[in-house]
Amino acid sequence: MQEGGVLPVQRLRDALSQSYTIDRELGRGGMATVYLARDLKHDRTVALKVLHRELAATLGADRFLNEIKVAAGLNHPCIVPIYEVGERDGACYFSMGLVEGGQLDAVAKREPMPIRHAAELIAKVARTVHFAHEHRILHRDIKPGNILLDAKGEPHLTDFGLARLVETESTVTRTMEVLGTPSYMAPEQAVGNNAQVTSVTDVYGLGAVLYQLLTGHPPFAGGTTYETIKLLLDTEPRQPRLWNSKIDRDLSTICLKCLEKDPGARFQSMGELYVALAKVITRLAN
Repeated sequence: MQEGGVLPVQRLRDALSQSYTIDRELGRGGMATVYLARDLKHDRTVALKVLHRELAATLGADRFLNEIKVAAGLNHPCIVPIYEVGERDGACYFSMGLVEGGQLDAVAKREPMPIRHAAELIAKVARTVHFAHEHRILHRDIKPGNILLDAKGEPHLTDFGLARLVETESTVTRTMEVLGTPSYMAPEQAVGNNAQVTSVTDVYGLGAVLYQLLTGHPPFAGGTTYETIKLLLDTEPRQPRLWNSKIDRDLSTICLKCLEKDPGARFQSMGELYVALAKVITRLAN
């Protein structure tokens, strides 16, 4: 077994040779590896996400297939479409639409994002997540790496359903290991209180992304996972305007409301958050 339980690429090519030709690896995270592939049946280029073997064995193929099929039912222009979900020779995988522009975190690191642009982008994502919530699907892992930008800079949200699989089967430590940095996790997630994970948990995650776009920093970041969790549980985020005095005051207030530790003090829906952002965007445009 290779690092992280990643299937050797030749074995993967052999297992999926009837359906896909695999070109190269696009990226690797705690849960899965993503490959650039060609869907032979439909003659299209796709992103092929393959769950790491250790995680696939823990979750079980049936649960993986069922959960991802639920997420695949979301049909929205700003949600990366899932085309096929399958399991073959121990490889649990799903194919998705290929978004060419890259992850939001990589794009944001290349140059500072203008304040109005950041608000507009987050408003679009809020409206997208609201659509998922209306269909009773939470994201649970909103972070810059799960927001992809196309060639026109439009955001597309990916990885619905994966976080739920990890949460329901894993300890807090394992969840952190698989999902990565807790910098964008709400306090109720960071302590492993999955029963309290609701739509306002996603509000927190999107607020944390907005904070990063406005300030260039996540709201909490320690040297280790433990230090980051301690910070997000015990301290308040630094006022965004202390990082950048040009940040609009109302936008700063919206951001901090998303990051309230008490779920009841946050915006109670993505719709509420969108309305608040839309007012600021209208004013900034005039």
